[in-house]
Amino acid sequence: MSKIVSEEAVITRRRDLHNNYYSLTFGPIHSLSACRPGNFVHIKLPTSDIYFRRAMSVAAVYPDTNELEIIFRVFGRGTTRLATFRTGDTLDVLGPLGKGFAKPRKSDRVICVAGGIGFPPLFYLASDLVQAGFDPKKIEFFYGGRSAPDIIERSRIKKLGLNFYPVTEDGSVGRTGLVTQFVRDMIENGRKEKFVLYGCGPEGMLRATNQIGLDLSVPGELAFEAPMPCGIGVCLGCVVPLVKGGYARVCADGPVFKIGEVVL
Repeated sequence: MSKIVSEEAVITRRRDLHNNYYSLTFGPIHSLSACRPGNFVHIKLPTSDIYFRRAMSVAAVYPDTNELEIIFRVFGRGTTRLATFRTGDTLDVLGPLGKGFAKPRKSDRVICVAGGIGFPPLFYLASDLVQAGFDPKKIEFFYGGRSAPDIIERSRIKKLGLNFYPVTEDGSVGRTGLVTQFVRDMIENGRKEKFVLYGCGPEGMLRATNQIGLDLSVPGELAFEAPMPCGIGVCLGCVVPLVKGGYARVCADGPVFKIGEVVL
């Protein structure tokens, strides 16, 4: 495990992505070189009535400026408070934390399955692969949501040059239905391909992606989300049951687990 560092970082860019989604870029982050797709950071909010830090997936890193970007959606007191910070404000950032995604082989055809706010770690993964020279046309990026406002950063995804498939339940953008049904169709129609699955999103989407991997014998990894009060495996507030028996801590043993590893 890489060294975990607590740093004071200044917000250098804040974007309102609409529908309660926000992007914060901050730095300098001196531990940036240790950060990998799938890692997260723990942010301490400088306020007296919110005690625990907030775990946030990393959406992007910018080595040239020593900056890191998170994307989050407001859904509780902590994220509501986080959304109030502006450019120039300072945050206490602990990280990088957790186990990241394993890299695919060059011969693999990568399928990313993102749902809602599960988008950031998969965007980081796809960006990192493209920057490392992985053929973007061998990356299939599926992104599902209830309606168009849930599919954020579409132009940014397209700029990577990969194959992008937005899917909405109401058909307001992209294909209509559940994202996992189209993932299953692609794999079933391309049996000779060496697919590898990567997923992050709501539990129902993770369960369906996990089942696709098991049914069609496709390896892969899923990034889990859970309440993580401590972020380093001490409080046991984020345990999940394992198929082999026992439990694992999402923050310290994950958040990335192999398909078929966790009971879903």
